[in-house]
Amino acid sequence: MSRFDVLTVGNAIVDIISRCDDRFLIDNEITKGAMNLIDADRAERLYSLMGPAVEASGGSAGNTAAGIANFGGKAAYFGKVAEDQLGEIFTHDIRAQGVHFETKPRGTQPPTARSMIFVTEDGERSMNTYLGACVELGPEDVEPEVVAQSKVTYFEGYLWDPPRAKQAILECARIAHENGREMSMTLSDSFCVGRYREEFLDLMRSGTVDIVFANEQEALSLYETNDFAVALDRIAADCKLAAVTMGENGAVVVKGDQRIRVPATLVTNLLDTTGAGDLFASGFLFGYTNDRSLEDCAHLGCYAAGVVIQQIGPRPMSSLDKGARAAGLL
Repeated sequence: MSRFDVLTVGNAIVDIISRCDDRFLIDNEITKGAMNLIDADRAERLYSLMGPAVEASGGSAGNTAAGIANFGGKAAYFGKVAEDQLGEIFTHDIRAQGVHFETKPRGTQPPTARSMIFVTEDGERSMNTYLGACVELGPEDVEPEVVAQSKVTYFEGYLWDPPRAKQAILECARIAHENGREMSMTLSDSFCVGRYREEFLDLMRSGTVDIVFANEQEALSLYETNDFAVALDRIAADCKLAAVTMGENGAVVVKGDQRIRVPATLVTNLLDTTGAGDLFASGFLFGYTNDRSLEDCAHLGCYAAGVVIQQIGPRPMSSLDKGARAAGLL
């Protein structure tokens, strides 16, 4: 029996979200649309320059776990926080969503990770992340029984930055596959792909990872091509199943020779793209672990992404379960 639909593993981060214009990004040498890793000094400086902000528990895989729980799924999460105020905020928020989270916090230093997210008028988000306690996640934080009892274990590509987290992921993969479960990953962003292209490809080709999530830019970067059709063919050859998002053009599910395309959900008020890919994964994986068709899974993913980009913050403020049922998706 499965206790959980999906276990997600990631960087436990509190998001601090503020609006700005493009000039602010230029003046402060922030790469637009990317996740920029920063040190403690730069984190303090950027925080001092921010306008009014919203604090919300985030982190890519944490957002996905919260989304799955919001759909009514059974989710668990591994991630490292410190014994500080932001760590308490993160722990409270993810448990309040109904997610199993029992990873032990690590002292007070380094402090809990935080990401300053600057949202421009076009809804694009530029993330500046101080990893802090995140980098302390290691194999000792793996709860073997949780991995064994989860239909899918999903991790974020960002986890390939802190070295000990790699060991934790490989241990999860070993336990998952020994118990007939599946492993899934998101490529996270094109800069992350650039750093770890060969390692990501090896995870896929070795069978360590079964299911891959990416957006169009990440898929192109992975295979160093400008031809999207070529990227889809190559990802189909390298993994069992892939779901690739294309922004306003929807998403495509790739499995062998199959190419299942679904349209994006109609968006009337784009506010903040933070968490769009994370929530797509939550909808898709909720459907997948509850025996829906691949087309249904993609529709659920697009629905969840469409909901979250019409609000500020990466975790839906309304019920995805009720909304999806009202839209005829469940």
